[in-house]
Amino acid sequence: MRIYLNMTLLCLAALLVGCATSTQQAPVLERIPVTKKAEAAKPGAKKAAPAASEKDWRPDAYTVKKGDTLYSVGLEFGYDYKEIAQHNNIQPPYVIRVGQQLKLPKAADAAAPATEAVAVTTPLKTESTASAKPLGEPPTYAEPKAGKEPYSEQAMAAAKSAETAPKALPAKPEKTAEKPLEKPAEKPAEAAKPEAAKAETPAEKNAPPLADDESVEWAWPVNGKTLAGFSESASAKGIDIGGTAGQAVHAAGPGKVVYSGSGLRGYGKLIIIKHNKTYLSAYAHNSQILVKEGQEVTKGQKIAEMGNTDTDRVKLHFEIRRLGKPVDPARYLPASG
Repeated sequence: MRIYLNMTLLCLAALLVGCATSTQQAPVLERIPVTKKAEAAKPGAKKAAPAASEKDWRPDAYTVKKGDTLYSVGLEFGYDYKEIAQHNNIQPPYVIRVGQQLKLPKAADAAAPATEAVAVTTPLKTESTASAKPLGEPPTYAEPKAGKEPYSEQAMAAAKSAETAPKALPAKPEKTAEKPLEKPAEKPAEAAKPEAAKAETPAEKNAPPLADDESVEWAWPVNGKTLAGFSESASAKGIDIGGTAGQAVHAAGPGKVVYSGSGLRGYGKLIIIKHNKTYLSAYAHNSQILVKEGQEVTKGQKIAEMGNTDTDRVKLHFEIRRLGKPVDPARYLPASG
């Protein structure tokens, strides 16, 4: 008995010592959701500032002055005159009045600031907790339903016969005749050959290459002697190139014809080609115009014949305009004409 009491006391002492030493609580890990910061907030991710040369000087609107035409306003600011007409609801014959305020396409085409889409997560719909059964209660089933009949010897006999009746075995599916596997038809040898390169159609071959806003592959429009060079101080907005009547005038670069006619005073029969959003080129004093407005042209394509319309001698007056401002064509054209 004494040994049993000693053993009991030792066990109690061990339990008390264990409880006294195990007062340290288990560590609790708190999970904090991490939000992904926008990429724009990262240090060092700066938006590249536009170069000074890319700044567009053109205003959002222009007030018509005496002597202006819609064609001259388009050339002055480097736009297709039909773009200006469309933004101001001006219909043919495109008459404008002195003092009229014209909205330029730059303002109308300004893109609205893009807004970032925010993903919204909606919780899944769950059944109402009011209709849920309490825990531990067995579920109820709708099928099969059992009917009650009054006790009789006939009912007991019918129930016993139903229990002892052999259950019908499910019918075995009938075997269908197995068809031999058919080999896939062998492709002819020609189908295995790589496809031949598609031949370019004349339209694709002659289509002008796409140019970006600062790149045009320039070429001289005519071969001839330079009669007058570019001069900002003398208001010489281009260069004059001499030649003979009927000499071919070529497009200095690929682009779209945005004007062909004689509606600008001092230019005679004039062609204006828009190469991209930055550059236009103008060809004045022609005797014959061979292209129409809206026509796409390629570099070196014949667009007119040299003449002396609205000038004193046979020559081509050639201009290059960057965002509407005249620039020196010698800076863009190849070294030799």
